[in-house]
Amino acid sequence: MKDFLSDMVRRHKAGSAVGVTSVCSAHPMVIEAAVAEALAEDTSVLVEATSNQVDQFGGYTGMRPADFRDLVHEIADRHGLPRDRVVLGGDHLGPNTWRALGPQEAMDRADALVEAYVLAGFTKIHLDCSMSCAGDPSPLTDDLVADRAARLVKVAEAAAVRARGVSDLLYVVGTEVPVPGGAHETIDTLAPTSGAAARATIARHQKAFDEAGVGTAWQRVIGLVVQPGVEFDHVRVVDYDRAQTTELQRVVDEHPNIVFEAHSTDYQTGERLTALVEDHWAVLKVGPGLTFALREALFALAAIEDELVEPAERSDLVAVVERRMLEAPQWWQGYYEGDAREQRLARRYSYSDRVRYYWPDPEISAAQSRLLANLGSVDIPLPMLSQYLPLQYSRVRRGELTAEAGALAVDSIREVLRTYARACNPSRRSAS
Repeated sequence: MKDFLSDMVRRHKAGSAVGVTSVCSAHPMVIEAAVAEALAEDTSVLVEATSNQVDQFGGYTGMRPADFRDLVHEIADRHGLPRDRVVLGGDHLGPNTWRALGPQEAMDRADALVEAYVLAGFTKIHLDCSMSCAGDPSPLTDDLVADRAARLVKVAEAAAVRARGVSDLLYVVGTEVPVPGGAHETIDTLAPTSGAAARATIARHQKAFDEAGVGTAWQRVIGLVVQPGVEFDHVRVVDYDRAQTTELQRVVDEHPNIVFEAHSTDYQTGERLTALVEDHWAVLKVGPGLTFALREALFALAAIEDELVEPAERSDLVAVVERRMLEAPQWWQGYYEGDAREQRLARRYSYSDRVRYYWPDPEISAAQSRLLANLGSVDIPLPMLSQYLPLQYSRVRRGELTAEAGALAVDSIREVLRTYARACNPSRRSAS
């Protein structure tokens, strides 16, 4: 499994502008789309869980690492993707979820978090100890961040050896600004990480690994997270500008096994994604952009349902989502500002896609299932499909896709993944 990533890094360092899409989502339909895309591309799939989604207590999805593994494997098995073509990653593993606790208690929980991920078979581990806990200085010093990351490496290495007799883990270090999942505030521009800061991060982490007695694991550090100057807020996207990263691009040229990992690449155009890969951001992480596409598709299907299904039988998915977000506002309050109208629009349409936190909600999940079942019992007229899902309409007309509601939604997600696949594969770019 890890050979897929190691091979990609080797090819990239040899001069081929290849990369990999990192799918950061726990939604089954997103994972299904990622598996289908891997089968179509005859490649492996990299699926990552983030520390607040999945942890030893269940995270906001209710899943522990082993549960997430089983979900991904079940979907892969069902679609015929061999498990040795499935790579599981853990994103932002560290004390992030427990920042309100003191550093010792938060790091104790981070130890258990990393151990649970490794024992569940996750082999790509992104360590992120950049956040301050209660009583910590803010911001943390580079030394403290690196020392805490090295502590987690020691836990991870021991767990891997205990589970499999040898450590097969690949590591990513560093973090990006702002926090995972998109900016809280409106943004106009974003400064990339300086070359000096990136070099300092690498040097300090390598030293910390050595001091913690896990120096051999440094040879398996394949990625450095830095800010290439890409981000999104609720209504706008900051696009990649390669002219601003000339100095930064040179940093990984100094390290034979390390490429950049780009977070918050959601909503970048295909041309910008290609430029990122060419400039050594060989791991492109995408999460909210995929569930945003899912939400668009499901809301479009709900509009089709309103045309085809009697009122008493409808799922009322859009209304159910709105009601549950208002009844349980903890996942969007503090993110969406403005008056009641502005907040309502943001809840539905923001690039930040806080809706993604609500799909596991039992009432919303039931409404989604009812929507798909309702549309499964009727024929969707092609002119109506053209109105609400024009890209999928074109594929249906060409015989590439069935007009079945679930397949239409999955294909909407795959449309995003196809853009990433072209950016990560030079042969796909030249053929398109």
